[in-house]
Amino acid sequence: MARSTARKRALNTLYEADEKGQDFLSLLAERIAQPGAQTPLPDYAIEIVRGVADSRATIDRALDEHSTGWKIRRMAVVDRNILRIAAWEILRNDEVPDKVAIDEALSLARTLSDDDSLSFIHGLLSALCADKEQYPVRNEDDKAEAADASESDESSENDEAAESDAEDAANEPAQSEGSVPDANALQPVVSGDQPQQGSDREASEQETAAQEISAQSQDAIPSSQMDPGVSNTTE
Repeated sequence: MARSTARKRALNTLYEADEKGQDFLSLLAERIAQPGAQTPLPDYAIEIVRGVADSRATIDRALDEHSTGWKIRRMAVVDRNILRIAAWEILRNDEVPDKVAIDEALSLARTLSDDDSLSFIHGLLSALCADKEQYPVRNEDDKAEAADASESDESSENDEAAESDAEDAANEPAQSEGSVPDANALQPVVSGDQPQQGSDREASEQETAAQEISAQSQDAIPSSQMDPGVSNTTE
């Protein structure tokens, strides 16, 4: 019972740090220094959090390699941290039998997750137990990988963001605001019905008006006032 409680307290710490994007050991130090209203963290809870933090990259890689359809970064936060605790016990804590590690993980999932997660967690951890020899204890390697874990997570997030941006760009119209339009689109349309432009139109209208005024003036002048040297008789 004591270790079951410790696992749950460790899960609370890992879950909170994961949700906040905070370093596991940083939040653990806060909880040890200021437990708040809760009782101090059990020793085994502290051991779990430190163990997961030190071996995080190895644990996450092992879970990814045995997960079908879901990479660890895409799993529900509670599920991936239940898996991390169990994987640490399977790969790094010889005091805990594999079956106990799996049963304890399923117990947490029954309380905090859903039925689909139960079968997923059981299948993944069972597969990991069968291949645990592929992940021997190498503390120095674990710590080196853990130091790169946050950088790897950031790189994965950037890759996903780049893929999303590429998809958005592919779905956008070919010409967006502020872009240079096709040169062909700037060519004027030539048509026989195209109206005259600017001064040409004004000159034409003025010429027509002058002709009309001249014709009206000639009609209004009586024949008696016309130039006497001009005869109205047609030869």
